[in-house]
Amino acid sequence: MKKILIINAGQEFEHSGGKFNNTITAVTKQFFDTKEEYVAQITNVTEEYDPQEEVKKFVWADVIIYHTPIWWFSVPFGFKKYLDDVFSAGHNTGIYKSDGRSSANPDINYGTGGMLHGRQYMLTSSWNAPAAAFTLPGEFFDQTSVDKGVMFGFHRMNAFAGLSPLKSYHFHDVEKHVQIEKHVSAYTHHLQEVFATENILEESLLN
Repeated sequence: MKKILIINAGQEFEHSGGKFNNTITAVTKQFFDTKEEYVAQITNVTEEYDPQEEVKKFVWADVIIYHTPIWWFSVPFGFKKYLDDVFSAGHNTGIYKSDGRSSANPDINYGTGGMLHGRQYMLTSSWNAPAAAFTLPGEFFDQTSVDKGVMFGFHRMNAFAGLSPLKSYHFHDVEKHVQIEKHVSAYTHHLQEVFATENILEESLLN
């Protein structure tokens, strides 16, 4: 049985109610609940948590799925605090041993001290920005994708822990032109594609 940890980083602040990410989190949980070969649990970062217990969830999981809104081109402060708390607590307790370097040659092997090898993660993010802002010449993001631009550091954080990426999914234009049913349908199709082939997970567990 494959174990899925879903992390909901949606939160209420100013004009954001966190409802979109709550909905997507529920869709993800339902997707796995309907399949006998999976078991899933949820962490909501706005709820009280014990960092060491969260570390145990990362160690337990075969796949971690992150759902985060993007605020001012980064993850929300509550999610950042969660990551700082949990990854710090994970030092030598399941997430990473060290930065991977040795004193004999400190210039090489940085980022190779992770302890979560053989596990995978999937990132979803939600944006007010339309998808075209990342792809059209002359538009705001200079044709730089979410994964190679704003969320590059997030992906390297997961690589530092030893996690391998599954294909990301990014929700665009969710404030001015939000279409929940359309988003849910497209995202469900994404889940079906990513998790349709069992060897996606099997290969990771053998590495």
